[in-house]
Amino acid sequence: MKAFKYIFFLLLIVIIALSIYIAVQPNSFNVTRTRTINAPAAVIYDNVIDYKNWESWSSWAEKNEDLKIMLPENTHGTGSSYSWEDADGVGTMRTIAASPHTSITQEMELGEDYPKSNVNWSFTPNEQGGTDVTWSIAGDNLPFMFKAYTAFSGSMDDQIGPDYERSLEKLDSLVVASMSKYSITTDNEITMHSGGFYLYNTTSTKLSDYASKMQEMLPKVIAYAKNNNITMAGAPFILYHKWDEENNAVMFSCAVPTTAKVITTETDILTGQILPFSAIKTTLKGDYSNLKTAWDSTLKSISEKGYVAAENGPMLEYYLNTPMNTPNPADLVTEIYVAVEKKQDEVVE
Repeated sequence: MKAFKYIFFLLLIVIIALSIYIAVQPNSFNVTRTRTINAPAAVIYDNVIDYKNWESWSSWAEKNEDLKIMLPENTHGTGSSYSWEDADGVGTMRTIAASPHTSITQEMELGEDYPKSNVNWSFTPNEQGGTDVTWSIAGDNLPFMFKAYTAFSGSMDDQIGPDYERSLEKLDSLVVASMSKYSITTDNEITMHSGGFYLYNTTSTKLSDYASKMQEMLPKVIAYAKNNNITMAGAPFILYHKWDEENNAVMFSCAVPTTAKVITTETDILTGQILPFSAIKTTLKGDYSNLKTAWDSTLKSISEKGYVAAENGPMLEYYLNTPMNTPNPADLVTEIYVAVEKKQDEVVE
């Protein structure tokens, strides 16, 4: 009996000690992870702000085959949400605030026994052209049982941190891969280009200097049209006069279409006119780095269709949108028009 009392008091002391140990554990937690992703902040933000995308990069979904995700009608932006269910119960995430391309504030709730946690995202462009993505979760007023669980299972940082790191790693891979997607479509039928008047500046340069020259010249033509209240009749374009890889030379004009002939007041901004012509048209959806492939596809298609590029005929490259208003390069749209005519031996006399 005496031994029983000693054991009882010993257990009581242990229980009290454990209770004190658990009670003095922190009443709050904060887990933060940051990863640099080589993509514009807008592209990453657009992925994260829509819960439809979360399953594709969630480390929890990756390692838990029994995880069931429930998506409501609204999954995008402030007021959106999604829920999940697994062996541990039901959880819900809601977006309560968002600053486009900059930050997202969310609220996470695990059942009814745990306090709500605050989840925050920030997207900070860096000097290297990428984005520092910071993802954090914080909670306070933690209940006794929650503190007991973390006291013996490891801190919240130990438990959640690795999942945050893996999720950010997967998000990185998916976002970067999404930016490299492209498609090239060449019309099966000949297109009739309506031609028209245009404003332009022109130059000859080395192929190696082409990109920088174009980026310098095209904005000047666009600015001239805007500053002089000239209505642009469509997307800006490049008119190629010569492309000579063997001699590392290119001659081209940067242009904007106009509704009528314009008399210009600057010597380096001129007015031209393209007469209507038959063309092979190719549409590239994707980054400009794929333009060479698109041009090769166009020229191949011309030959396959029994045509040749018209001598001195227009070769145009239209930019239907730009990186300024289209952060994901996979969404850029470029149209190529090459003037064509039937092969000489197929011309009917």
